[in-house]
Amino acid sequence: MLLWYWGRRGGGAHYALSLLRALSPDVAISVSRQNELIDGIRTDATPRQEVDTYSNVVGFAAGFARLPVLGRQLISFARLYGDGVVLSAMSHPWTPLLAPRLARSGIAFFPVIHDATPHPGDTAPLFQWRLSRELAAACAAVTLSEAVAAAIERKWPRLPLIRLALPAHLPYGVAEVSKSTEFLFFGRFRAYKGLDLLRDAWPLVRAVWPEARLRIVGSGDPDRIAPGLAALPGVTLENRWVADTEMAPLIAAARTMVLPYREASQSGVLPLALAHGVPAIVTSVGGLAEQVNDGESGLVVPPDAKHIADAMLRLRDVVLYSKLAQGAAAQGESLSDWSEHARMLREGIGEFLSK
Repeated sequence: MLLWYWGRRGGGAHYALSLLRALSPDVAISVSRQNELIDGIRTDATPRQEVDTYSNVVGFAAGFARLPVLGRQLISFARLYGDGVVLSAMSHPWTPLLAPRLARSGIAFFPVIHDATPHPGDTAPLFQWRLSRELAAACAAVTLSEAVAAAIERKWPRLPLIRLALPAHLPYGVAEVSKSTEFLFFGRFRAYKGLDLLRDAWPLVRAVWPEARLRIVGSGDPDRIAPGLAALPGVTLENRWVADTEMAPLIAAARTMVLPYREASQSGVLPLALAHGVPAIVTSVGGLAEQVNDGESGLVVPPDAKHIADAMLRLRDVVLYSKLAQGAAAQGESLSDWSEHARMLREGIGEFLSK
């Protein structure tokens, strides 16, 4: 098949590279030359089509004029090296414009759908239009949580789904570093991620556990979504984009990951934590509860400050923490197995094509 990913960075790039390695050598890839992981992609002997997409707003606007040519090149490459099958690793702004062309050309199109609805508080212009265009062109869609699968089934009940769990995308492997952070929040700062809940929970934690420390790392506008968070005692807030090579050491240095989300499809950060044996406190929203074995590899709580604080305080118990850390490592080992993810993906696509 042909793996298609024209995005540049973030979770989509990690997912595409990990999937490429797991599917190799029976896969080709069409990839953006501006992809931040392009060097890792180039080390693979897989047939590769590199496409100039864009790196700024001007390039994005100018790129629309090139879409007819890019579409023809993508179709030709899919026929030549992908056996007429295209798997989209993650949606790109140009995907809904080209996916219908693939379908009209007789290409079997399978998109991986990471989100079926826009996240609350995120600006998502034309989200439903984009998703509808992709799913209308799809033979079947790949989902990474039951929450996303259920959302798709409600609106597109006749569309076949290939249900998989999201593995841990670790392009540079698992890191081994000493623990230096009690609690870690890691990810882009967005309203739906509940940083305000974490802000309100933290004074409750510190009142009982004065030496506790909380590290918050990501990019965005924390003062808008959780004003006053950075000024709280014991909190270190780092507003920055984290390089790919730093991601694993950052997570491995934490004793506990905290995901106080108000809404979620699934989390790409959570499998990374489990792969490093880092238990997680997550809220019972969307697909998060599916990704953690409650009481075994982490704690699942309602999305409010009091419950989040209580869970953080429970981890003062050495026996409980040791149990959760061992459970996280065991679950993380299976989540690091991309060969199984690739096998199930091949099987799901193969079953559909054989009908």
